[in-house]
Amino acid sequence: MERITVKTPSKSYDVFLGNTMTQNIIDFISSNYPGVSTIWIIADIEVHSLYGKQFANELERVFPVTVFEAPSGEQAKSFKVYEEAISHGLRNHVDRNALVIAFGGGAIGDFAGFTASTFMRGIPFISVPTTILAHDSAVGGKVAINHPLGKNMVGQFYQPDGVFFDLDYLKSLPAEEVRSGYAEVIKHAFLSDADFLRELYSNFTSVSELREEYILQCLLRGIKVKAEIVTQDEREHGIRAFLNFGHTYGHAVESASGYGNRTHGESVMIGMIYALYLSEKYCSLSFDLKEFVNWIISIGYDLTVPDHITFTQLLNKMKNDKKSKDGMPVFVLLKEIGEPVLVTVPEEGLIAADTFIRGIYKWAGEK
Repeated sequence: MERITVKTPSKSYDVFLGNTMTQNIIDFISSNYPGVSTIWIIADIEVHSLYGKQFANELERVFPVTVFEAPSGEQAKSFKVYEEAISHGLRNHVDRNALVIAFGGGAIGDFAGFTASTFMRGIPFISVPTTILAHDSAVGGKVAINHPLGKNMVGQFYQPDGVFFDLDYLKSLPAEEVRSGYAEVIKHAFLSDADFLRELYSNFTSVSELREEYILQCLLRGIKVKAEIVTQDEREHGIRAFLNFGHTYGHAVESASGYGNRTHGESVMIGMIYALYLSEKYCSLSFDLKEFVNWIISIGYDLTVPDHITFTQLLNKMKNDKKSKDGMPVFVLLKEIGEPVLVTVPEEGLIAADTFIRGIYKWAGEK
């Protein structure tokens, strides 16, 4: 079992990565919460049908357990489902001595963490991520739900007490979820190390041929990149904003597409290409963008922005981004790989990048 320690001003906790970790989770709870009243599992309904019942049964041999099943993916992160979760907790006598377990992908981690942070003014939670994507969201304490006008607009910083990444849960991931997760791995490479990115070029060539040991190494490297940044800037007063590379345009595309209609990672991939184009124009980034785009297309990422989603719609959503300043979106761009900066881009630049994205297949020579 591998372990990475995340140290922030508010809390230090460990991220564990390994196989068959339920007993490790039971031991962790027994050691750290000897008087726990209830284990409140907040689970993705699809993940629960695959793995959650056995997980809950094993925990129930030792602790009282109640399970709230939330809709899959971003559909969970709504005011309606949040109210249902709070009602579930109250009806099932969850109290301040309870512990929440987030059981699912990144969206469930956001949702369960936010629910834990607000239930009775805050009860502890641990995260049991079941997707590659969640290696990013499970670390750092950003918890949130969505608003119709923007993703993650209702939330706060609330660190977990621990994260348990059981690789057994990754074996059933569909191809689109593997691609989604690796978008965040690629993001961490852009923020840290050109050699890391080049290794991904060589080793990530098919979603069906990834070895578990390689996935583990990618998760470890990605988590270490994020942990280092979060340690320095827990509440996004400075460099933590760099973790939003690809997210400004990507979140706008994801929101305009309707939450759940395209994966978060694929949306971020589109956003990263948008940001790379702007980085070449405004930060003199020297980078072979065509090679990168052709690699991404070969893996199966869909880079299409539908015609019914207009630039004006996307611009309005980008202006609502949390990094916006004076009514204009602020982008994480790259001077070079591993050297991100925050840049306010003029609207004509945003239009040019949007036009580029919409013609990307023709530009890349693919369609």
